[in-house]
Amino acid sequence: MNSEILTNQSVFYAARQAIRRHATGGNILIMATLLAFIIANIPAINSYYFEFWNQEVRLQIGDFNLFSHSGHPMSLLSFINDALMAIFFFSIGLEIKREILVGELSSFKQALLPIIGALGGMIVPVAMFLWLSAGSDFSQGAAIPMATDIAFSLGILAMLGNRVPLSLKIFLTTLAVVDDIGGIIVIAVFYSSHIELMLLVYAAILLGVLMLGSALRIKTKIFYLLIGGVVWFLFLNSGIHPTIAGVLVALCVPATPVFAPKKYIKKIRRAISNFRDVDDEVLTKRSILNKEQMNWLKEIESASDKVISPLQELEDALHPVVNFFIVPIFAFANAGIHLLNTDPASLFEGIGLVIMICLVAGKFVGIFTFSWLTVKFRLAPMPAHSTWREMASVAMLGGIGFTVSLFIATISFGNDPAQAELLNQAKLGIVSGSLIASIIGFLWLHKTLPDYEAPDTVEHEI
Repeated sequence: MNSEILTNQSVFYAARQAIRRHATGGNILIMATLLAFIIANIPAINSYYFEFWNQEVRLQIGDFNLFSHSGHPMSLLSFINDALMAIFFFSIGLEIKREILVGELSSFKQALLPIIGALGGMIVPVAMFLWLSAGSDFSQGAAIPMATDIAFSLGILAMLGNRVPLSLKIFLTTLAVVDDIGGIIVIAVFYSSHIELMLLVYAAILLGVLMLGSALRIKTKIFYLLIGGVVWFLFLNSGIHPTIAGVLVALCVPATPVFAPKKYIKKIRRAISNFRDVDDEVLTKRSILNKEQMNWLKEIESASDKVISPLQELEDALHPVVNFFIVPIFAFANAGIHLLNTDPASLFEGIGLVIMICLVAGKFVGIFTFSWLTVKFRLAPMPAHSTWREMASVAMLGGIGFTVSLFIATISFGNDPAQAELLNQAKLGIVSGSLIASIIGFLWLHKTLPDYEAPDTVEHEI
């Protein structure tokens, strides 16, 4: 019984840590977006902002430039969208693998409700977009409103503190992860062109090498990162979007540690036993350790490194890089929407209006309806300590597409200068729709949640 309680506490602790990281990153993401929006519309400096992203990026040895696409150097904007975002998707791939192995997606019963809710949140907005855009010149952007931004949406939930049940936060996080899987599949299938088959063959061979390395229990992270970098370059020049390489490489990273926990504990006990009680007085002083003491502590440090799997260590190391740098810089580079020459009425027509409707109404209807049917037919239980009004509020927050929506809009319209205005209107629709969904979701939750702390935020406090 005690072991079961400790296991549940560990699961909830890990969930809270992940949620806290995403929520903090969401605040920085919001600030980066506002800053981009402001700078893009200040006449004295906006030209510098837009020109800055067109600078060439090179990492060159002789005639070989790593940051090149079909022989042409990448612009800074392309570097952010194709290279830095590959790291973002690598992080998502690690998170997805962990969730499947030990997280919310490891239990079919626990995962079923957010999985079905996420499917509804993808199917309904895409169907609605295709219906509203029939016969238009922007129907290829149908996947734009299918995503839910984890950082942004959890940042909104964080503003309500412990009034929000932890089960609802986990539901929204899991739903967003499933959305990411759907987005990855869509990018791989529908946003590839001019396929270079031999480059894909080479990439497949290297992915096979990574899988073999995992099977042979090669735990050195540099092995996966270096070969993964080559796989990324091959994907970049093959016609398959390079962010997919990040996900595939992540799935090859081993999830088992070098040391089993039992062996780790034995090593620690043996090293600690070298420190005798009579040494306590000496050790309390701030003095340099002797050689033996250094070796004992280094043994503990080495064992600690080997008891954490490469997958978990990489995921933990990348979280601050992704949440505090890559995603904000992506938002800052892509959310700069120039409005000074834009007719305000354009927001209420064309692609901007369609995206806004699909994010606000489509995501809400899809997530809530599919979740309600799942519970109604007793396929899965409701999240603990939650009501249908609270579930409806969270379904509304699912309409915060933002990061992945901006990314899909960029690869849908950003490669053709003739579609620059469509991209600008799409971005405006994404930002407006996400803002409306966040405001409605926040106010709705604020009104429906009780004024006291949710029980599961107290029950699982450690």
